[in-house]
Amino acid sequence: QVQLVESGGGLVQAGGSLRISCAASGSTFRINVMGWYRQAPGKQRELVATISSGGNTNYAASVKGRFTISRDNAKNTVYLQMNSLKPEDTAVYYCNAHQMVPYSNDYWGQGTQVTVSS
Repeated sequence: QVQLVESGGGLVQAGGSLRISCAASGSTFRINVMGWYRQAPGKQRELVATISSGGNTNYAASVKGRFTISRDNAKNTVYLQMNSLKPEDTAVYYCNAHQMVPYSNDYWGQGTQVTVSS
């Protein structure tokens, strides 16, 4: 089992920056990929960024160049640094952890609200 707890969300003006965190606990050795997803009101949940156990990263086109995903293995924590924020970035941001063994499974945090005002 893996538990994920997000933190760091809040209200920020357009053009500002925010860093959100995801702390993982439990059977973290089984995690292959971690990432951030977001869901705005009335829209489907979408991928924001992922980082693999090997350090490979992937970003949605809408955030590439503005957001950076990173990890601190000692703290079992993944971060999302968000710069040049836009009102369209407003959403609930969810942390995700994926494992392949002993079976394929996804774990989700409860989400943290990020609101960007104009």
